[in-house]
Amino acid sequence: MIPSLSTQKRKLLTQAIGAKIFHTGNIISLFIMLTSGLQIYNANPVFGGRAGIHVPPIFTLGGWLAGGRHWHFLGMWLFSINLLWYGFYILITRRWRHKFVGTNDLKALQKTQNSKRLIYAWHRIVYTGIIPILLLALLTGIGMYKPAQFPWIIDIFGSWQALRIVHFTSVPMVVLFVVIHWLLGRKAGGEQLTESMFW
Repeated sequence: MIPSLSTQKRKLLTQAIGAKIFHTGNIISLFIMLTSGLQIYNANPVFGGRAGIHVPPIFTLGGWLAGGRHWHFLGMWLFSINLLWYGFYILITRRWRHKFVGTNDLKALQKTQNSKRLIYAWHRIVYTGIIPILLLALLTGIGMYKPAQFPWIIDIFGSWQALRIVHFTSVPMVVLFVVIHWLLGRKAGGEQLTESMFW
């Protein structure tokens, strides 16, 4: 029996509770890290030193350097724990088979004319591509958080300033990923699909 369109739509809009928790946790932790990171940036801008461009206080969290650092590390721990448990979750539930890019996705980009198939292929490519960026952001963040304990991280990038630049440039990449992830989700299932990822 072929399921009706309404049945297919209901299945599409039903997301696992694990996915809802993961997306909600990510939005909260990324918001904390972004705004507190801008507060830290204001203390000594990456580009131009203390005379560099400063971010208006309305976009920052923490009120001062120490406050920004406290919030930033809180966001980092929330994000890291959320990422870790979700990794175990998709491993145990075997959801990883549908989340990351495969050879079929690359073939689909070359051959398929099915718009839905192309959207899913691009989604998996983007989903896979953000992993090394997140790991890089965490690695450089740890290097700045504990430079005495992890001097080898600074050595990898050549200098403290280079480490800061790499960490700072990971931010727009993550923001860009969030925007693309959201747009692809809307193309695949509309506003209802993107909303179903949270509630």
